[in-house]
Amino acid sequence: MVTILDGKKLKEKISEDLKRKLDKFPIKPTLVVILVGENPASKIYVNNKKKTAEKLGINSQVINYPSNVTEEELLNKIDELNNDKTVTAILVQLPLPEHISKENIMNAICPRKDVDGFTPYNFGKLFSGETPTVYPCTPKGILLLLDEYKIELEGRHAVIVGRSNIVGRPLSQMLLDRNATVTVCHSKTKNLTEITKTADILISAVGKNIIEGKMLKSDCVVVDVGIFKDANGKTRGDVDFESVSQIASYLSPVPGGIGPMTITSLMLNTVELFEKFS
Repeated sequence: MVTILDGKKLKEKISEDLKRKLDKFPIKPTLVVILVGENPASKIYVNNKKKTAEKLGINSQVINYPSNVTEEELLNKIDELNNDKTVTAILVQLPLPEHISKENIMNAICPRKDVDGFTPYNFGKLFSGETPTVYPCTPKGILLLLDEYKIELEGRHAVIVGRSNIVGRPLSQMLLDRNATVTVCHSKTKNLTEITKTADILISAVGKNIIEGKMLKSDCVVVDVGIFKDANGKTRGDVDFESVSQIASYLSPVPGGIGPMTITSLMLNTVELFEKFS
């Protein structure tokens, strides 16, 4: 019988603790989100972040630029926020328009205000085995969820499908730091099923429905990070829930699994930055 990794339930538990903590702060942290353009998904994500922050007692500001904003204008705003002592955390919502260099924008954020953990400084700290200012939100949320269900990582084989800088790459290092044996698969991996069948823990972060029960060994722990809308407009994940739930011992659902944990980690990171640097 599969156990559901309930991210929504854990989010509520952490949020209650965080709100109690924030209620005691005489000055509240401030999270600033920069949104460029009118991407509908990005607007929903940003709105959810703002609502969650305000519910907890974190000051939240959204700066919305039109899609034709210049890179120079964005860099100037980030510089201004870096030097504003009332701003705790800065988040630039991705994706950005093609005429703006994501690398230049990420590089411009002060590491002490890098709430996503994506600056080269924090990435470098993570991959050199040191502790970054904060850990990237989605990988952090995944580990919080696995820890909540007391899933052992040490000595186990973790297979990650997807090598993005947002999930796959940082998560691989964070699992290594927890003494897991890690394999990272991607679009050029041959014989994917042969590899996934060796996984004690499988994390898929691709955005396509690619993981089926026949690709897993019995009692595998499965974390579904992917999320997309299918042809019928239904929200789906990377995992075929019906077939995988017959094989796996633990399984995170979509929605209600890793999504809530990512936003929770963002709030935890905001408070962490506030406590370290304010």
